[in-house]
Amino acid sequence: MNVDRLGPVRQREAKHLRLPNGARLALWVCPNIEHYEFLPDPVGARDPWPRTPHPDILGYSLRDYGNRVGLWRMLEVLDEHHVPCTASLNAAVFAHYPEILDACERRHWDYMLHGVYNTQYLWNLSEQEEQNAIYQSLRLFENYTGRRPAGWFSPSVSHTLRTPDLVAEAGFQYYCDFYHDDQPTPITVRNGTLVSLPYQMDLNDAVLFVRSCEGEDFLRVARDMFDTLYEEGAETCRVMNMAIHPYISGRPQRIRFLDKALDYILSHSGVWLATGAELAGWYRDSLLHHGDSGERNADQT
Repeated sequence: MNVDRLGPVRQREAKHLRLPNGARLALWVCPNIEHYEFLPDPVGARDPWPRTPHPDILGYSLRDYGNRVGLWRMLEVLDEHHVPCTASLNAAVFAHYPEILDACERRHWDYMLHGVYNTQYLWNLSEQEEQNAIYQSLRLFENYTGRRPAGWFSPSVSHTLRTPDLVAEAGFQYYCDFYHDDQPTPITVRNGTLVSLPYQMDLNDAVLFVRSCEGEDFLRVARDMFDTLYEEGAETCRVMNMAIHPYISGRPQRIRFLDKALDYILSHSGVWLATGAELAGWYRDSLLHHGDSGERNADQT
């Protein structure tokens, strides 16, 4: 990957890119469906449970709450708003929780792979080891679904400078380890093509709540982010991401604020509820495949 190519040139070229059907903003909602190992082995560049000697019962059980309780509470809200989700998925979840596999598949969710476990990182791996980790999660996912996922988001954001090259070579269409734009952007990789989709950490509940924010803060940030992007969307493509963790937003004291945030956003016209695969496919078709300057309306492709 050539990091120098992540500069402002493409942003200027895509300035007047328009979303399908006259939409002003694309919203894609990403439940982070994760599994944290009780006794991670090996422990690499970072100890996922640094609070105590392993096992860390408190840390593990707080996260396990998401798969046992929080996700199911979250699904009620997402279903009520008819949200087509893109799961940021640790592939091992489907092995440990077949009921989650069934719930996601029944809803026809999109997926971006998030490694095998959220306690296994890509940092400090050799290129071959990193490639093996990517393909291990890919094979596990394919074993349970019979399909290839469209997107990649590195486990615990533990990407390296090689990661975009490796995931493009593995056949992924889009990538979410960069936070540099409010529009999709192309990434120059050594083989194949790859699209970076906006994944705004500002609204990621794991980032907010670790800073002692609570539900009201999440709702305020969601509204403020939406209002600005929606206003800008009258002139050019804008994408808003909502990354939510069942062990955080699925808590009883917080779930109502997810409901309120979605209710506020979806009360506006011109909001495209998209999946990651739909966003990446639209972007590639409307810009990259036509080689234009971004002026083309996606409805005309």
